[in-house]
Amino acid sequence: MKSGPALLLLRRHLLLGAGLLAGNFGSAEAAPAAKTSPKPVGPLPLVMLDPGHGGKDPGAIGASGTFEKHIALATAMELRRQLLASGRYRVALTRIRDVFIPLDDRVTIAQRQGAALFVSMHADALSDRQVRGASVYTLGEVASDQQTAALAVRENAVDRAGVSRGPEVANILGSLVRQETKAGSARMARTMVRALGHDVPLLAHPQRQASFAVLKAADIPSVLVEMGFMSNRDDEAALRKADHRKLVATAMKRAVDGFFAGVSGAKTPIG
Repeated sequence: MKSGPALLLLRRHLLLGAGLLAGNFGSAEAAPAAKTSPKPVGPLPLVMLDPGHGGKDPGAIGASGTFEKHIALATAMELRRQLLASGRYRVALTRIRDVFIPLDDRVTIAQRQGAALFVSMHADALSDRQVRGASVYTLGEVASDQQTAALAVRENAVDRAGVSRGPEVANILGSLVRQETKAGSARMARTMVRALGHDVPLLAHPQRQASFAVLKAADIPSVLVEMGFMSNRDDEAALRKADHRKLVATAMKRAVDGFFAGVSGAKTPIG
């Protein structure tokens, strides 16, 4: 078979394409592969927001009649909006309307959905109406102080059957939490305190611990945030305002950013 010019040209192109022929058309070395965008490592982390109380359980009732359950849900919805707008997270809530969800079920919801972080949102009441300010709590076998111990008792009081949890709670909850989860919860609490402190008043010694039943997930870093106290007129008045709740949510969003930046090793300012 004779080799015409067309056949020779075709052969030359084939050799060049395979990187086997050097010449005016390119190098004998194979061309580098085209750069492609990195594929996502996995799904976005799921942040589980837990608006406290709901339904038959109003939570604390403020001096002017404000229900804690409504403040918790309204602020959680605003935080959800901000987190989703960032495009960095998936977000779910343990409740999206005024319904009662038992404490154990709140934890189960987070675990079944594979949450990477659990944030329970509250605005409780104290007998001392002068006390005000936000605070952040993690699970601990021993309460950090009497005030926190009493707070945990109130938060744990209503359960599936509508009865109080027994004294054995403090003994069993600590054993359920793995050390790495404890460390993650403590880191989130520190980050949350710093973030909130930029925008809202804080309780004295704002990072505390006690045997909160809703924080018992052994595999999910979990914190409980008291956004203020309904028993204090100034806190209640502030939390009734959408602008203040937005401010609180923005601070909490910065804390979530800071937490996940720490997980990935990146640096995200929270101030």
